[in-house]
Amino acid sequence: MKILFLAPYPYDQAPSQRFRFEQYFHLMESHGIQYSFQSFLDYQTWEILYQPGFTVRKTFGIVKGTVRRLLMLFRVLKYDKVFIHREAAPIGPPVFEWLVSRVLRKEIIFDFDDAIWLANTSKENAVAAALKWHSKTAQICRWSRVVSVGNAYLADYAGTYNSRVCVNPTTINTEELHLPTGRNNKIPVIGWTGTHSTGKYLSLVEPMLWRISKKHKFRFLYISNQKPAIDLPNLEYVPWNKETEVEDLNRIDIGLMPLENDAWAMGKCGFKALQYMALQIPTLASPVGVNRNIIDDGINGFLCRDEQEWQEQLELLLMEPELREKLGKNGRKKVVDQYSVMSNTENFIQILKAGDRR
Repeated sequence: MKILFLAPYPYDQAPSQRFRFEQYFHLMESHGIQYSFQSFLDYQTWEILYQPGFTVRKTFGIVKGTVRRLLMLFRVLKYDKVFIHREAAPIGPPVFEWLVSRVLRKEIIFDFDDAIWLANTSKENAVAAALKWHSKTAQICRWSRVVSVGNAYLADYAGTYNSRVCVNPTTINTEELHLPTGRNNKIPVIGWTGTHSTGKYLSLVEPMLWRISKKHKFRFLYISNQKPAIDLPNLEYVPWNKETEVEDLNRIDIGLMPLENDAWAMGKCGFKALQYMALQIPTLASPVGVNRNIIDDGINGFLCRDEQEWQEQLELLLMEPELREKLGKNGRKKVVDQYSVMSNTENFIQILKAGDRR
């Protein structure tokens, strides 16, 4: 079987691609699957995509990506199936999806891990955002042989348009990449990681962190592609680096994942929590969407419903290192058992092979 993977971003750069399907590439051959990969954006455009300005270069990058997709159409007949992550092109209607499925008659496996039918844009990508075609998500679902989604909320949406929907969770490589190391911080480190677009959620716990800082000593580690837009106590900013990502995360004693309870957040796949837990970092998260499935409250982390619970549970973990260790070990076990590459490989391969597996 030969599968063509189409994705928005260059290989090995975007977390949604790395942890949803790219980390399975090396396992496919043993299951009789050959693959090719093509991104819409090239590396040069990817590097400036979320930086302000560069309008001409970004526009040129989109034009180049469109040409790359047009040339791709001449190769599609060599493949048995086409795996499309999020969309074939970031702007406009689903022209490429229509051509692949309806004209060239190739089976599509459509994969997404966010509520991409909703508008969620930023000023950095305003040029492309103005041309977004969010309603195309429903149409691509209809045309697909199977829809692969990251959680039950997304599955409910996709199921409205396609009866063949599979939950394919975002997974962690717990055998080769996310390996915990011992921590001996004299002062506990509270940490957060994510892209600049999700940094806004820290404003939900910012007042609480300042209150706690008056009673407890801690450092706050902020790992992201951009500096934080809010002021946090005892802050250390670490630019996100793929090469040192796990090493940087292993400095954290307590991981935070606050979220607003809205439709966009409901579609998230809990990746932050999974990363923390895989590294035996006790996790505090908002009980939104899939977080309620990933975290067993009080067993492998805490679900914090309001500001009081955030403060109580965080203070508890700051004062009790033994509890941090216990929750951390339980958290890693949960990820290994249910959200690891090892535990999900058969499910992923069956999605690729069968196309009609529920």
